[in-house]
Amino acid sequence: MSAHETIPASGHEQRDVRVGSVLRWSVGLLGLIVFTGVAMWFLVTGLRSHEEHISPPASPLAGSYGPTEPPAQQRSREQAQLDGYGWVDRSAGTVHIPVERAMELLVQRRGGTP
Repeated sequence: MSAHETIPASGHEQRDVRVGSVLRWSVGLLGLIVFTGVAMWFLVTGLRSHEEHISPPASPLAGSYGPTEPPAQQRSREQAQLDGYGWVDRSAGTVHIPVERAMELLVQRRGGTP
């Protein structure tokens, strides 16, 4: 260190934060957030109305077809049919059997071992 250099004083910074600048930046940022929210609302509303305008109308049959049972009940009914025995067509003598049993019978008919 040379003789002409000065050692900085220890302590704290002498300048304060400018409150006006912080407030202006805060207001500007808040304004940008509000503007973005309003712009997004207009965009979504416009796109929704455009989609409704170009979409074909719903079918009048929409409420009368498709599954009418809750999926859990339908699934349990289907599983019971897969795992159990029952008539498909009694007059024709057609029955359904469990899938595992059907595979065993198929292997036996082809001469293999299960």
